[in-house]
Amino acid sequence: MIHQLSIVGLGLLGGSVAKAVREASLAREIVAVGRRREALEPALHEGVVDRITTDLAGGISGSDFCLLAAPVSTLEALLPAVWTAAPGGAVITDVGSTKGRIVRTADRLAASRPLRFIGGHPMAGSEQSGYGIARADLFRGAVVILTPTEKSDADALARVRTFWEALGAHVTTLDPTTHDRAVAAVSHLPHLVADALVDAVLRMDPTFLDVAARGFKDTTRIAASSPGVWREIFQDNRPALVEAVAAFRKSLDHLEGLISSGDASAIEQELDRIRQARERLR
Repeated sequence: MIHQLSIVGLGLLGGSVAKAVREASLAREIVAVGRRREALEPALHEGVVDRITTDLAGGISGSDFCLLAAPVSTLEALLPAVWTAAPGGAVITDVGSTKGRIVRTADRLAASRPLRFIGGHPMAGSEQSGYGIARADLFRGAVVILTPTEKSDADALARVRTFWEALGAHVTTLDPTTHDRAVAAVSHLPHLVADALVDAVLRMDPTFLDVAARGFKDTTRIAASSPGVWREIFQDNRPALVEAVAAFRKSLDHLEGLISSGDASAIEQELDRIRQARERLR
């Protein structure tokens, strides 16, 4: 049981955490912290949270579990203020899609004031954003990646793991660098590819989009996401994304070469190899 859960940022992820925690009765009090009170008020009116505030320090001063769910571009800037305001025994975690920079910032801050921070990233979301589409079951069956370091507190790691498991997630751990390379490959690259697919059609003939069927729409669904959010993610994970794009370019060049060769058997064998790998996904 969490005494006071403070959620900084009440968008899709933060709002879904609040709804899931409320549904499961995991916290005695849920406090939502944000920049605009009017954006927080729906959750208060619905009874999803007990208190709302635009005062960061006031919102987390009594917290024993603090979840940072603000956009990835602001997490690193927020952390020093959180570090100052949070009680000494609090556990702090986040939902940011990149981990290297915020984990390094937390390690640096811990040198002056020991606090218990565990980086986290739920692999769940939508091309839409905002509290309005938050739902309590968002994390059921989803993978949540935790990114402890050798400096991380073991009890804090166990508590964050238990928290996400209580919301129905499957929890795994990676070091921050490996995490950023992995999500560049399986999350950030697919988004960039979806953008490129739409742009490729526009370059050929924009009217071709008029006959796009479900396959194209499903494949490019994430290209409808917020440009601002994804610009921030691409920038924050730039080195790993550049590596992933290079790997994709090699794969695309290889498949293009097979198609140009006209070797039907080789094309089918390669597609079958890829199909078998895809079928191993849960």
